[in-house]
Amino acid sequence: MVEPHEVTFAVEVARDAGAVTKQWFGAADLDIEHKQDGSPVTEADREAELLIRERIEGRFPDDAIVGEEFADRPGTSGRTWVLDPIDGTKSFTHGVPLFATLIALIDEQGPAIGVIDLPVLGETVWAGRGLGCHHNGNPASVAGCDAIQGSWLMTSGLRVWRGAAIDRLVAAGVHIRTWADAYGYFLVATGQVDAMVDPVANVWDLAAPAVIVAEAGGTFTDLEGRFRADGGSGVATAGTIHDDLLRLLDGCVR
Repeated sequence: MVEPHEVTFAVEVARDAGAVTKQWFGAADLDIEHKQDGSPVTEADREAELLIRERIEGRFPDDAIVGEEFADRPGTSGRTWVLDPIDGTKSFTHGVPLFATLIALIDEQGPAIGVIDLPVLGETVWAGRGLGCHHNGNPASVAGCDAIQGSWLMTSGLRVWRGAAIDRLVAAGVHIRTWADAYGYFLVATGQVDAMVDPVANVWDLAAPAVIVAEAGGTFTDLEGRFRADGGSGVATAGTIHDDLLRLLDGCVR
């Protein structure tokens, strides 16, 4: 069972970590490195994740921790905190203020708590399973989209997309926008766009959005239609267009 105080804790920690990354945003002395997969990482990523880990270890010492920048920490409780200190590091390093701090809790039933904090924008959306979704303290919900035609779809980039899938979406009347990452899921959960698609993503990218979108009244699955954060892909919608969108996305990855 998810407790409200656990959600409050996650929100506070995400905002504190976001404040750390905001201090580094636009810094002239920011050192950008590249990991083996070519993705960027900075001192801000590491500093923020260490803050989150220390806070979780102090409050929930029996819980496991999985984060993007450091080794997994095993636990004994059956619960796992999943962290992404800067989701959208490419945005962060290019001066685009759409990056986020993500914190999630997964238990034996799946994604249980999720927080997306957008520190430069001053926006936070969070949810606890069975407790609803909130945006800056107010209830949040997905839009009432009932048709693919005219819908708005976000994605983090087009590098992994097959051109044929993009053509199908455009032919179906879908408006596609990018620079998304966690910001795209935030927009779905707050009713500003109709869908967000990550054809290739990691569990730390998806665990928080999974519960947030579900508690906002939407639908979150992987490309196979399964409600899981570790399926390697993420599709979030206002709900009614989800099945139609999955059909259009069939074979979308290069």
